[in-house]
Amino acid sequence: MKLFSSVNDVPDVNALVKEALHLKENPYAYKDLGENKTMALVFLNPSLRTRMSTQKAALNMGMNVMVLNMDKEGWALELRDNVIMNGTTVEHIREATAVMGQYADIIGVRSFPGLKDRDEDYSEMIFNKFVQFCGVPVVSLESATRHPLQSLADLITIEELKTRSRPKVVLTWAPHIKPLPQAVPNSFAEWMCKADVEFTIAQPAGYELCADFTKGATITNNQDEALADADFIYVKNWSAYEPYGQVTLVNEDWMLTNERLKITNEAKVMHCLPVRRDLELSSEILDGPASIVVHEAANRVWAAQAVLKRMLEGLS
Repeated sequence: MKLFSSVNDVPDVNALVKEALHLKENPYAYKDLGENKTMALVFLNPSLRTRMSTQKAALNMGMNVMVLNMDKEGWALELRDNVIMNGTTVEHIREATAVMGQYADIIGVRSFPGLKDRDEDYSEMIFNKFVQFCGVPVVSLESATRHPLQSLADLITIEELKTRSRPKVVLTWAPHIKPLPQAVPNSFAEWMCKADVEFTIAQPAGYELCADFTKGATITNNQDEALADADFIYVKNWSAYEPYGQVTLVNEDWMLTNERLKITNEAKVMHCLPVRRDLELSSEILDGPASIVVHEAANRVWAAQAVLKRMLEGLS
């Protein structure tokens, strides 16, 4: 594996999930693969779980790890070609990424969307330029449109905790105080549509995701209809795809509570974190037995480690 940017880079999703669960039981079994190899984690945006879990995964695999907070510690990057750099940018992304590839065997990159220009965000310009110019395998640590390590960890969690062979999984929109990217819901939908689950998306009218990511999903504007008999509920806010990046008024109360869980199949509640308590998701759920958000976050290590194992095997 030389690229991990979406579920489309994984030939066999079930095999990768099983490999991650095997690594959870045997975290240091393949340390020899990473000996004398280096991973660079490049962040253009904040991170807690992605940073720590991927670093731990790389260390479990015997790798050295370098972390660069590009937004604070690096030069301002020019992304455009054929421009005279007489403004605020100091270094072109072509040279910056090429140099990083000289120092690292695998590079992980995180870059959020601007939520202003949909065509620009969905072109994945920053991530794709890293892939184009660094010359080494690249892992997405979240891009403008996807968060594949999160989605793999989500699927690992569902596989680990499911009580029936084909569980019902619901992605439900939640309120927020500001526009958020579509990367997590896009990615979760894309992975669930490839998994052996019954998958439903519940969102208010006007919050439809790009159809490229939701093929095969049942989509409804009725949250209660979606939640009925659900085994897993994934709670997440996102801004509109059309008009892009906008937040429109929603009259209904979409925050999940224990009362709403009564119509489910004793559903487990998931969230990628960070979560705004009693806005996106009620404290009574987060502090109660239905919440598996910490378990889910812990599985981020094994998702990253499974991907790194595949990449290291390709380098050896």
